[in-house]
This record gives sequence, structure tokens and C-alpha cells, in this order.
Amino acid sequence: MANAKGAARAATGSKTLRTLARAGYAVLGVVHIVIGAIAISVAVGAGGGEADQSGAMRQIQQSPAGVLLLWLIAIGLLALAIWQIVQAFLERDSDAKKKWASRAKFVGTAAAYLAIASTALVYALGGQSDSSQSSQSLSAQLLAVPAGVFLLVLVGLGVVAVGIAFIANGATRSFKKKLVLPSGAAKRGIVAFGVAGYIAKGIAVGVTGILFIVAALTQDPEAAGGMDAALHSLAALPFGAVILWVVGVGLALYGLFCFARARYAKM
Repeated sequence: MANAKGAARAATGSKTLRTLARAGYAVLGVVHIVIGAIAISVAVGAGGGEADQSGAMRQIQQSPAGVLLLWLIAIGLLALAIWQIVQAFLERDSDAKKKWASRAKFVGTAAAYLAIASTALVYALGGQSDSSQSSQSLSAQLLAVPAGVFLLVLVGLGVVAVGIAFIANGATRSFKKKLVLPSGAAKRGIVAFGVAGYIAKGIAVGVTGILFIVAALTQDPEAAGGMDAALHSLAALPFGAVILWVVGVGLALYGLFCFARARYAKM
């Protein structure tokens, strides 16, 4: 453990890792802007593809210099995941429960970044991926084991909790603690993007979790379709097109917030 902490301290002193991790926030912003744009296209009835990370990577792959950008996304998010794991090792909260909760959060965030990075890598190498099918496959595998319904409900509740955490971070502006913000209009703009972005992403993630719970209770793995299915579920609600348009704009604003985070994150 001491050797791991020593390596982690050395990593935090690496200018290269810090620069790549900041770049990771920027490329994460690109992914969310593309997802937001797809969601808006769906909301206005213009199609647009799947409004999730796979759909975003597919759109990027088809753009000029798309393969290069996909490699940058994979590398940047890998560096950002490593940075999160390093912070987990260096967590020093005197309260043991808070320390391990914080470490779990860092590791969970790292896992999310690695998942997006792996999707980018698949597309950079010319492959294809489907986030919706992955969610359905996970649901089917869990439902096939003893206590599978219970396990899938737990997965759904965990995803809903993540969504609620995003909404709470946005509503309380607690994300400001992770930034060294400039003053004046720039600060107000970054905070506004953060509030809207965190809440929009929280809604999308929360609905994704609800779909896992629905899949468990109905024992229908196809009900769990990932973020794309979650956003289409919003579109099916009364005034759904308006709701989806607002969430799509919010996701794009979260992407712009990620650009600001690349510059102003505490590292």
C-alpha cells in the first residue's frame, strides 16, 4: 500500500499526466456536445442516430479527422481515469467512512471514463459498438442467475443514485469546489453551464437507472436500453419533445462546462 501511495504521489507530480488529464475533460466535453446535438435532433424529429456514447463515437468517426479525434478521446479519458485512481490512493479524510466513500467515488468515476475510452478505441480501430445492446446484455445475464431480479434492481437503484447525485451537484453548485474559477462574467457563465449541465445529465442517467428497474420487474432485458432508450422515453412523455430538447441542450452545456473544467479544474 505504501508503494502504491508513493507511485500515486509521483503521478500527481507528472506534468504530462496532468496535461493529458485536462485534455480528458476537453474530449469528454466533445462527446457530450455530440450526444446533446443528437438528442436535439431526435426532439425536433430530424433523426440523428443513437443519443449515447456509441452514437456520439459513430458521428465522430464519420467526421473529417474523426479517427484522430477518437484516438485523442481514448488517450485523454484513459489519462483522466488514471488521475481519478491516483486521487483514490491519496484520499486522506480522517473519517474512515467518508474516506472509503470518496475512494469508491473516484474509482467509479474512473470506471466510467474507461468505459467511454474503450468505446472510442473500438471506433478508432474501425469497429462498432452498441451501448443499448450492452445494457440489454447485462440485464439478460443478471436475470439468468439466482436472485437476478434483485441484483438488477440494485444496479438500477445505483444508476438512479448517480443521477440524483448529478442533479444535487448541479442544484447546490457543489461542483465549484473542484474548480479554481476566474472572476466576473466568465465565472457566472461557467457556473450557469455547470448547473444546467449537471441537472440535465442527472436526468438522463436517472431515467437510465429507472429502465434497469423496469427491466428487472418485468423480467424483460430489452427494457434496459441505456441512455439512448432513456432519452427516447423522455420524448414519449407529454411535452416530451420539449423535455428532450431541454435535456439535449443541457447535455451540450455540460460539454461546454467540461471545456472550462479542462482549464480550471483543481489538479
